[in-house]
Amino acid sequence: MDRACKGRALMLAALVSCGPTILAAEAPKELPRPDGKPADMSKPVQVFILLGQSNMVGMGKVAGDKEGSLEYAVKTKKKYPYLVDDAGNWTERKDVRYVRVMGSGTGPMREFNNEWMTVKGRTIGPELGIGHHLGSAIDAPVMILKSCIGNRSLGWDLLPPGSERYEVQEKDKKTGETKTFIYAGYKDSPDKWEKGTEPKKIAWYAGMQYDGDVANAKKVLAELDKYYPGAKGYEVAGFFFWQGDKDRYNEAHANRYEQNLVRLIKQLRADFSAPNAKFVCATLGQTKKGDGGNEGKILEAQLAVDGNSGKYPEFKGNVACVYSNPFCHGGASNSHYGGNAETYMDVGEAMGRAMVELLRAGGGSAR
Repeated sequence: MDRACKGRALMLAALVSCGPTILAAEAPKELPRPDGKPADMSKPVQVFILLGQSNMVGMGKVAGDKEGSLEYAVKTKKKYPYLVDDAGNWTERKDVRYVRVMGSGTGPMREFNNEWMTVKGRTIGPELGIGHHLGSAIDAPVMILKSCIGNRSLGWDLLPPGSERYEVQEKDKKTGETKTFIYAGYKDSPDKWEKGTEPKKIAWYAGMQYDGDVANAKKVLAELDKYYPGAKGYEVAGFFFWQGDKDRYNEAHANRYEQNLVRLIKQLRADFSAPNAKFVCATLGQTKKGDGGNEGKILEAQLAVDGNSGKYPEFKGNVACVYSNPFCHGGASNSHYGGNAETYMDVGEAMGRAMVELLRAGGGSAR
């Protein structure tokens, strides 16, 4: 059977697979070191797709003997002991596969990672904290699939399909006159234009990065045997989203953030034929509850979609938002928190815990 046929067969297996995520009986208080054993490969791979912009891509420094690096946090401060073995070498999970791909818009896909989860390269994102929590909680094989690129806005680049045009009153930057502008709906170009004028298309459209990120993730899943050797089908079990920095520079995008985020959650579930997939987002680390301005609006929007907020009853038990400020070790999202690896680890752990809680609440089978 050629690779394309294998891909179609694996996708068919995913669609007919309806078994629940298999969870260990109790969540450990502290994450254990991986035992080096593979997962139960008779079960479908539980796929968790990571989306967002540069903070999800990951800018936490690995090497270094000073505060802020992962090596310093682990070796000197003795944090995250599950990341190293007795000899001080980075551990490797044989039950969690880490795949990272990237493309600009709908351009060619580049593959950056395709290996068992370990510390590798110069920087990390939240995937380590996420992956170790899920690997410790789930008996089935797990794939952490990251498909994103930096400097992208939910209100423009990542705008999900179905999003409609809307009008905004703004001052013209050149004349200072208040005018009505049309902001782009999905597939529109450019991002906005004055009402009553003909939009002049550019080489980008609203949602172009959404389309590219989704297509790249689907390409990985269509070749599942290449990215998770020995896999017997897959199930998209959840999504992680850490984003919002670019939207805070545009008042219209900040005002629209909640509506766009709700649509994003629903559209991702539809596009991956995963109506029961859980969703976890994280707020910008520097933004505090009660802050005003665009950042405050984005924070409120992210907290509003949490199933426990009560605003969206359909998200109860399947959507969670991690308030990241307590896990931020300084800096801000636009400076990638100064490259502080502990910020990325702590936010990742919090997101992983939140996902495990959603999976348990959803009725996953215990051993």
